Amino acid sequence: MNTNALPHYIKLTRLDRPIGIYLLLWPTVMALWLAAEGFPDLKTLFIFVAGVVFMRSAGCVINDYADRKIDGHVKRTLNRPLAVGLVSEKEAITLFSSLIVLSFILVLFTNPLTVKLSFIAAALASSYPFMKRFTYLPQVVLGAAFAWAIPMAYTALSVPLQDLTWLLFSATVIWTVVYDTLYAMVDRDDDLKIGVRSTAILFGESDRLMVGLLQILAWLTWLVIGVKAELGVFWWLAMAVVAGLFGYQQWLIRERDRDACFKAFLNNHWVGLALFGAVVLEYIG
Repeated sequence: MNTNALPHYIKLTRLDRPIGIYLLLWPTVMALWLAAEGFPDLKTLFIFVAGVVFMRSAGCVINDYADRKIDGHVKRTLNRPLAVGLVSEKEAITLFSSLIVLSFILVLFTNPLTVKLSFIAAALASSYPFMKRFTYLPQVVLGAAFAWAIPMAYTALSVPLQDLTWLLFSATVIWTVVYDTLYAMVDRDDDLKIGVRSTAILFGESDRLMVGLLQILAWLTWLVIGVKAELGVFWWLAMAVVAGLFGYQQWLIRERDRDACFKAFLNNHWVGLALFGAVVLEYIG
């Protein structure tokens, strides 16, 4: 691998744009705290935080590899390293493979069940970029990929999978479809021209309505999680904050402006942070 191309590798893995790390991190660490009913052990916390960085980076690389022939035709992605030839296809695959191996090494320090679940995580992360060629629901696959860290968090802490686990999983899938639909709305015009599919295209003129309904569904699922986990005032304050943030996102996308849709997508970082912060405060209190 060409070390002189390190700045291009950083751009390829989006380490210079950590929003994807945050969006994957918040539900993952929230699951760790809920499974441990407080601060998880440092070894497991390190494994999952590092795994989030490695797997999100690997996902970005394989996404750009899958889209290397079309990124040059999309306004937002036309300057990506693979699209302009700053990184070769071989380098991209080598980098992707290295990140997957590093992630797998981390999982080996957990337990056999978590190792088995990691193969599903790798399959979801690897397949997502190609789904936009075959289905209008690639955002659902991305949601499953992001949410799969939740059952892994439970098994890594040797906590049985339970209703709360799958409620967290479901809420994360729904939420991911919300923010990735906002993301897809930025590229919709370009995607229609080149034949790439997304929920933004599937929803069409009903996009704002569908995003709103999914936001309500995610919010209600988090509401049930709060009741199920017997969370207190900090969680309910976070729920009020999340409702406000979702309302703000709806206001941003009212004209479907590209930049405003992207801003709405980025705003979901605060949704995840509010929820995770509330869980931490609940167990501190």
